[in-house]
Amino acid sequence: MITIIPAIDLKGGQCVRLKQGLANEVTEYSDAPAEMAKHWEKEGGKFLHVVDLDGAFNGAPVHIAELKAISEAVEMPVEIGGGIRTDEDIENLLATGVSRIILGTRACEHPEELARLVEKFGGEKIAVGIDARNGMVQTKGWVETTDVIAVDLAIQVDKAGVGTIIYTDTSRDGMMDGVNAFEMGKMCSAVKCDVVASGGVSSVEDIKRLVALNCDNLTGAIVGKALYEKTVTIKQLTKSAKL
Repeated sequence: MITIIPAIDLKGGQCVRLKQGLANEVTEYSDAPAEMAKHWEKEGGKFLHVVDLDGAFNGAPVHIAELKAISEAVEMPVEIGGGIRTDEDIENLLATGVSRIILGTRACEHPEELARLVEKFGGEKIAVGIDARNGMVQTKGWVETTDVIAVDLAIQVDKAGVGTIIYTDTSRDGMMDGVNAFEMGKMCSAVKCDVVASGGVSSVEDIKRLVALNCDNLTGAIVGKALYEKTVTIKQLTKSAKL
């Protein structure tokens, strides 16, 4: 079964959504992140995805206080990504009560460090966010497109013992024009670790397409704008994820 994971993106202390990760394409939804987290849990969320957008753009976590408030407000596990570059960043964020840390730029630039981080913090605590456009990895808040092939990086991540890969098609994120099921299938087939789909998941049909891939390691789907715009509910998506 695919777990539906609501998303909270933080920018300037507010819950926002960006189109394709562009800082100037922002829509504000709430100035109370912890209350929004409680709302998604009440709506049926079993896991929460949080991105520190300012952290991603600045290269260091910014929303530590907001993250602690979110973690204290809900019972469901919380994962956080955005600007996490050092071991100290990981330790500080885990101290807020989150369950999982998402490494993006650091994992791409220094994949050789992943095995050490897994040994230090545990594979279940470390996830890697692979954000890609046309199959090529993007870093630093999607500002830079590298020459690293997403599937090749995923294979390295898997070998290092990382428990989860969060794969985002950045061209579809915030656009509500459908999930890239083909690329998601390629990613799942390349690795043994869990994979979470992100980017463009906006309808029951998208979840059905992911289910139809029949990938046992496709364990979750992150949903953002569609929930905020109320075009679909967590309960509707969860029901389709069981089919």
